[in-house]
Amino acid sequence: MSRRRFSPTPASATCGLLLGWLTAGADLAGVTAQETKPAPPAADPARDVLPIPPPPFRGKVGRTAADSTPDFPRAVAAPKGSPNVLLIMTDDVGFGAASTFGGPIPTPTFDKLAKAGLRFNNFHTTALCSPSRAALITGRNHHTCASGVITEMGTGFPGYNTLMPKSCGTVAETLKQNGYNTSWFGKNHNVPDWQSSQAGPFDLWPTGLGFEYFYGFIGGDTDQWHPALFDGTKPIEAPNDPKYHLDADLADHAVAWIGQQNSLAPDKPFFAYYSPGLCHAPHHAPEEWIAKFKGKFDQGWDKLREETLARQIALGVVPAGTRLTPRPAEIPSWESRSGDEKKVYARMMEVYAACLAYADHNIGRVIQAVEDTGEMDNTVIIYQMGDNGASGEGTLQGLSNEIGVAANGVQETVPYLLSIMDDLGGPLAYNHYPVGWAHAMCSPFQWTKQVASHLGGTANNLVISWPRRIKDQGGLRQQFSHIIDVAPTILEAAGVAQPTMLNGVKQVPIEGVSLVYTFDDAKAPTRRPTQYFEMIGNRAVYHEGWMANTTPLRVPWINLGGDYKPDDFQWELYHVAEDFSQADDLAARNPEKLKELRAVFDREAKKYNVYPLDTRAAERLDPSIRPSLTRGRDTFTYYPGTIRVPEGAAPNVRNKDFAVTAEVQVPDGGADGVLATQGGRFGGWGLLVRDGRPEFAYAFSNQPQHKYRVASTEKLAPGAHTVKFAFHYDGPGYGKSGSGTLSVDGKEVAQGKIERTVPTRFSLDETFDVGMDTGTPVVEDYVDRMPFKFTGILKKVVVGLGKSSVAARDEKPLKDLADKASRTVE
Repeated sequence: MSRRRFSPTPASATCGLLLGWLTAGADLAGVTAQETKPAPPAADPARDVLPIPPPPFRGKVGRTAADSTPDFPRAVAAPKGSPNVLLIMTDDVGFGAASTFGGPIPTPTFDKLAKAGLRFNNFHTTALCSPSRAALITGRNHHTCASGVITEMGTGFPGYNTLMPKSCGTVAETLKQNGYNTSWFGKNHNVPDWQSSQAGPFDLWPTGLGFEYFYGFIGGDTDQWHPALFDGTKPIEAPNDPKYHLDADLADHAVAWIGQQNSLAPDKPFFAYYSPGLCHAPHHAPEEWIAKFKGKFDQGWDKLREETLARQIALGVVPAGTRLTPRPAEIPSWESRSGDEKKVYARMMEVYAACLAYADHNIGRVIQAVEDTGEMDNTVIIYQMGDNGASGEGTLQGLSNEIGVAANGVQETVPYLLSIMDDLGGPLAYNHYPVGWAHAMCSPFQWTKQVASHLGGTANNLVISWPRRIKDQGGLRQQFSHIIDVAPTILEAAGVAQPTMLNGVKQVPIEGVSLVYTFDDAKAPTRRPTQYFEMIGNRAVYHEGWMANTTPLRVPWINLGGDYKPDDFQWELYHVAEDFSQADDLAARNPEKLKELRAVFDREAKKYNVYPLDTRAAERLDPSIRPSLTRGRDTFTYYPGTIRVPEGAAPNVRNKDFAVTAEVQVPDGGADGVLATQGGRFGGWGLLVRDGRPEFAYAFSNQPQHKYRVASTEKLAPGAHTVKFAFHYDGPGYGKSGSGTLSVDGKEVAQGKIERTVPTRFSLDETFDVGMDTGTPVVEDYVDRMPFKFTGILKKVVVGLGKSSVAARDEKPLKDLADKASRTVE
């Protein structure tokens, strides 16, 4: 049964054209709008305070039921005519990636939606994940909602503590309390680092922010083959199936939710937020999708940028005469790369393209589910391609182990990458492409993700479709707009006002501007004359067609080292109303205009909690600068069933002495399995029993020479035992070696050396587990037995930490790691 909130149009005018959306040969360009465009429902001022007070009892209460009249309180209903809303946002996709906007990667779902709706070519984000996501769902600037940086880098200042204030209520909370069903599928990355464990609190998890249902992952990225999944706030495990891929799983759940919601409440509108993890690293895609792109990128990133700009101009998504900005000197030319490098790098780009194409395919399945309900005509679909520009965090040569190379000083040679080239995109790699490709994916702009000063970091594609309302199907909108404009657009379309009071908290006014004003007027002046940008010291301000911005000092692929001060940055100036790509720096020729815009930035920065400016990167990844569940403790006791504890809430065994002790009961016939583990194949450790023998395994990286074992040659006899591994760290410094002793019941059974240890972080998504191993194995010996649950009785595990061998502010080892991480093959 389908909802019809407006008078239905003749089948020949609408319904028949909508049938077959995303089926073979379907083309949404044929969907025609209503001859008379129904306005969005008018907002009800009586709903200014949420929750809406219960209505008075209108029945009659007598002495008995016989002389009384019942009256049930009526549930809050959405305003008459309110549309469904499907909000879609991909991850780490630049302006020049998708075919819809001239990119080299086919995105047929995005293409078809654009033909049925509007394309916005002057839309902007914040340049980084958590900030964009907070701005998207609240309609406020990222610093206003305390999300000036990713959750793993939060600092104790109002604009940066990552604790989204209750005064910045989400669009989902407002819609839910106005009669909508709400859901969220995919990536979150808005839960503070120290609140992401099963100890909560959960008020900043999706289900605490107005989303009735959540299925996805909490952190910044996740292994698409072995994701750290949550259903609501409950950790769940993906099936141990070699064909499993998270992106398809997310679509499956979204499709099921949309169908069920329509079946159970056909007259109730829904708001669904679909946010897949692609195309953030790791770049994981099914092999058959990767094969589609073989040989498609052999021309290299420089030629690809030229080809992309030509297509963009032909499509009209950039103005004629737009210039291709120069490749930054820090990024090598394609022609300067060796033959082997080109082979590896082309494969890495093929994998990335497969990720985006696969994500678009699964998004098409979700949109088809809406079509299947008969609700396409009155569903607002907002499809945002990327939460920031493409990621330049993959180093100059790409990588197979994101966290290992980017943060832990792991070095990968080209011969090594060549030897595992076929594994890229699959479960044995946590791969990312070279920054040259990221820069090409942001064509025609300068720079990439993280760089909020330039459009390569902040310009993204946007398409809005609403067949019932939008007449100019396939039209282009060029008004300057920003991610904070999405939430007010949704509210205006729904006929719902932003409340001044939400759940007892006075609300900060929404800082975005609804884009509904553009639907009927392609030439309407922008209603956003000014917008600031700031990320890790890179900053800019747009004001009335001009843009002033700083020149980056730290490049996106190096987070360690560098003593940069906010005042060290030089400033550039562009007249973007005439210079779409920021190709002509006017700073030297128009110093007065630059001075004027710098004053505008200062005004906006003071207004929106941007100060204090902080240029530190890796230093802010240190969990010790944030609240913690572990600070001040040196002994931790865990019991079976304790799993999926994120690294920020687990004992920190890095760069120090530590011991792991397990009390077990071995049955007759022996026992196998994991006793305790942290991380996985790309970096981690595990205390386990394999083939009846206790063993400690350590992975500095996914490379074979970085796997270490200290293992007993004797099996555990039936009965009670205490298995202990004690590690002595060879500090001071970061990432040094150490020696380990394995003992059973106080008797030494093995000794061994661990030559390299993880200095900074084991993983971005894998966790600390007791009694089993979620995610990936530390060593491949038990990969076929995952999650390798201990088959005996595990009573408890105790982790003890020795005195740290690292000085609190030992900067030289960090600088040494920076030098290793930045090493490139010349």
